Amino acid sequence: MQNYREPMSGVPVISVEQMREWERATWAAGVKASDVILQVGQAIARRMQELAAPAERILFLAGAGHNGDDARAAVAALGEQRAMLVDVPEPGRGLADFAAALKSEPSWIVDGLFGIGLNRPLDSDWRALIDAVNAASLPVLAVDTPSGLNAATGRPEGAAVNATITLTVGAPKRGLIGAPCVGRLEVAANVGLILCPHESELRWTLPQDFKGLPPRRAVESHKGTYGHAALIAGSLGYHGAAVLATQGALRAQPGLVSVYPQASVWGAVAAQTQAAMPHPWEPGKQLPPTCSAALFGPGLAGPDAPDALKNEIRVLWKTSALAMVVDATALAWLEVGATPNGAARVITPHPGEAGRLLDRSAGDVQRDRPAALRELSRKFGDCIVVLKGNQTLVGRAEGPIFINSSGNPHLAQGGSGDLLGGYITGLLAQSEWRRDALRAVRFAVWQHGAGADHLNDRQSNWTVEDLTRYLGNVKAG
Repeated sequence: MQNYREPMSGVPVISVEQMREWERATWAAGVKASDVILQVGQAIARRMQELAAPAERILFLAGAGHNGDDARAAVAALGEQRAMLVDVPEPGRGLADFAAALKSEPSWIVDGLFGIGLNRPLDSDWRALIDAVNAASLPVLAVDTPSGLNAATGRPEGAAVNATITLTVGAPKRGLIGAPCVGRLEVAANVGLILCPHESELRWTLPQDFKGLPPRRAVESHKGTYGHAALIAGSLGYHGAAVLATQGALRAQPGLVSVYPQASVWGAVAAQTQAAMPHPWEPGKQLPPTCSAALFGPGLAGPDAPDALKNEIRVLWKTSALAMVVDATALAWLEVGATPNGAARVITPHPGEAGRLLDRSAGDVQRDRPAALRELSRKFGDCIVVLKGNQTLVGRAEGPIFINSSGNPHLAQGGSGDLLGGYITGLLAQSEWRRDALRAVRFAVWQHGAGADHLNDRQSNWTVEDLTRYLGNVKAG
């Protein structure tokens, strides 16, 4: 068991029934439902003001329940010049009104038809309306849950709105986690409800979790104060992975970064490196005595990765006091078993790699990602696991599992994981970050995704090289 602290930050992922209990406790405490609806409406309006240009109009679909009340409150907050409201007490008339409203060419649709209470199959008229919403090919913000999705099971009740963004109220509901029609999941956490009375092993990450990070640096310090990251990365045909991992490590600002590619690509890596120190890897080569964290794996898939390197990684993983991050090809070289007490250990598999480590398919991993994370951590010495993908998970064999809230599909580019692996290693090279390794890894994952979100807000086409400029620069808290 490693000595990592596990802060209970973020918000819990809860069931639909727990959400109902939370609401009842809120009303019992004297809070008015109308006041909460007003605040939810204001949260929706603020988000739409961020998403839509001032001259663009937004079409709101409001059902008969409280989900519709939230949408109507948002319309009132935005005003009639920006918001068009279609009340939908029943689907037949709603379909005709929706078709008529589309002629005004709205830029967004806000879906407030059904909330989290839906637990029955929709009839053909409701399915036809939801199909029409999807066929409009406009971006959709779903209020609390995409209409038609069962927020308890995560399965559509015959049909579901395909949301671009789902702004859920209070806390994420279990059925929203990983459901494709949810799109980007966001949480309106502060809407007047009392403090959530429920806990969960699954925690949704909020930017506020990282308030005070990065730690302030002392005036009287030097490069030796901030550690030395060593990256064993890069082989024939894959030298770019070593370069990107190096750039990621440098963005974390350790005191020193050394990179050890295979000799066949040392020149190519060295030519693209300024602040880092490139050295060709050789069998038996010792890491620098100042080294405080090491990364193994990016770009080691080439034909020249020797067995000696594989053996060295296995020995260091089992015996070294260094913080170690293992990614990509090197994941397959690890051996099962315990690791040194108190030494930070991190693995960063995507679902396919996780499946190979667990001797199952990527689909099996995706069906129960938290269970896969727990099993991986137990298998490899209670290490911290970063299970990458939509809503990346970070956690260990026990304690909370944190769901990352940042990032977007444009991270699905070669080199993205190499950049992240280097950034995590650069942070863990520094003693202040190693004091709470789990939080450091969570911060790295969040920054990686938040940097991608920052880029997406500014340009529709970007590369991993562009992401290096923003990694670590997004304000948290």
